[in-house]
Amino acid sequence: MVESPLYKEELRQFIKSALDEDVGHGDLTSLATIPADQNLSAAMVARENIVVAGMFIAVEVIRTCDPLAKIEIITADGAEVVAGSIMLKVEGNARKLLTAERTALNILQHLSGIATLTRIYVREIEHTDCRLLDTRKTIPGYRKLAKYAAALGGAMNHRMRLDDGLLIKDNHIAQVGSISQAIEAAKAHDTSASTIGITVECDTLDQAADAVEAGADRLLLDNMRNDQLTSAVAKYKGQVKLEASGGVTLSTIKEIAETGVDYISVGRITQSAPAVDIGLDYLD
Repeated sequence: MVESPLYKEELRQFIKSALDEDVGHGDLTSLATIPADQNLSAAMVARENIVVAGMFIAVEVIRTCDPLAKIEIITADGAEVVAGSIMLKVEGNARKLLTAERTALNILQHLSGIATLTRIYVREIEHTDCRLLDTRKTIPGYRKLAKYAAALGGAMNHRMRLDDGLLIKDNHIAQVGSISQAIEAAKAHDTSASTIGITVECDTLDQAADAVEAGADRLLLDNMRNDQLTSAVAKYKGQVKLEASGGVTLSTIKEIAETGVDYISVGRITQSAPAVDIGLDYLD
């Protein structure tokens, strides 16, 4: 079970911002056409096979708009559901539920899209010991939620923020002068907050050798061919953690994992996962 990523106040602010963006000063159409005391019953339905993520937020959006709404959660976050499955039932004030509908669905569809795509990637490598990692490639404001959804899909969360891990990349190395100088500077700094030790991005096997010799804890093997990854695994597996990254797709991730690397990071699971299709159907 993956815990909610937002504190109570963070959740309240997130929902307020989302509703302010969508509703503005009021739902003109519902106010104009729906009697104030009219109720409705509805069911939230999956239109395709999905992994659910963000249900707790969708529920809070509905409750924010209609605190008296009766809500029955049928599928919680992390559940896999097939097309046609009822995920939630709600009964309440028609105006208020219609106002909440789009915001609740937008969030649920986006996060479930991340969880669903992540699960597909994970299944491609589950026969190996390799773990799928997410990245910081997220929509601004959705970092915690995107990584929450990725974890529900089966990925391991990588750095949440820049203060969460020490990762020396090519631009850092170019500014400092060399991999060994960058690692030396990193070791002189307080690295206790780093969840990934001193990680170094390497584009070549020569850079990997330099990083290991200088004392790196982990290598980010960027855009390497599978034969290069296999060589890195043969030389350094067990000495340092090995992470493959760069242009990984569903058609390539299986063979990359089979080289023996410890991790594969994939930006697209949080950066460009398609929203899934979920609808709110009104019941008689």
